Amino acid sequence: MHDLPTVQSPLLAAVAGVRHAFFTRQGGVSTGLYSSLNVGRGSEDEPEDVAENRARAAAWFGAAPEDLNTCFQIHSTIAIVADGSWGDVRPEGDAVVTKTPGVVCGALAADCAPVLIVDPVARIVAAVHAGWRGALDGIVQAAVDRMVTLGGEPARMVAAVGPCIGPKSYEVGLEFLHRFEADSPGSGRFFSPGGADDKRMFDLPAFVLDRLETAGVGQSEWVNRDTRAEPDLFFSNRRAFLNGESDYGRLLSAITLEA
Repeated sequence: MHDLPTVQSPLLAAVAGVRHAFFTRQGGVSTGLYSSLNVGRGSEDEPEDVAENRARAAAWFGAAPEDLNTCFQIHSTIAIVADGSWGDVRPEGDAVVTKTPGVVCGALAADCAPVLIVDPVARIVAAVHAGWRGALDGIVQAAVDRMVTLGGEPARMVAAVGPCIGPKSYEVGLEFLHRFEADSPGSGRFFSPGGADDKRMFDLPAFVLDRLETAGVGQSEWVNRDTRAEPDLFFSNRRAFLNGESDYGRLLSAITLEA
């Protein structure tokens, strides 16, 4: 088992029979912009390095590489049930749900909010990729609904929002605020003044926590780690863009049921 650095959620860590990890960018084999634990098969990194990084992450759970199930993420509201290992298959979607022990549900991100959810009674877990678009459109609700179809009960669920772009790092234009207010009335409370009159700071983790509460999830927390602000630990799309970099790595957040 590879001893990779991880960020842990106290809430999830207290749930018996479940292992979870918000992996950092450390402990892998990639180089350059992707140094070092880049798990993004959609990046321009060397495919063999990405495969080794994914194998190391799977091994952290005591799993084989083919047991690490992640989607071809499209900022959708598609939540997919995984009854077994997907191997190299990447179905389009933004949440993976399972009640099968040993299957590792994973979500990739580089500023978007990864969300890990567990129903400890029904023994169901999910990994969700919630960027602003998916969060606004309803990917969190979709994942919870999919868990319910497997026997889950939202009030029993425990969730954690992993490292993502923080409220002091996410400056957006007024059109962004207007879209949120139109699609989700009252969401203006997640915006604060930016560096200019036509700019606002958006609190993505708080918005995602609100989506979890709206979905009826019993307990949830943010791990309070800002991907843009901690370059040694996390990849960041926004930071890469501001630095004029051509690409960026992807972080893995994952959860599994122990046998």
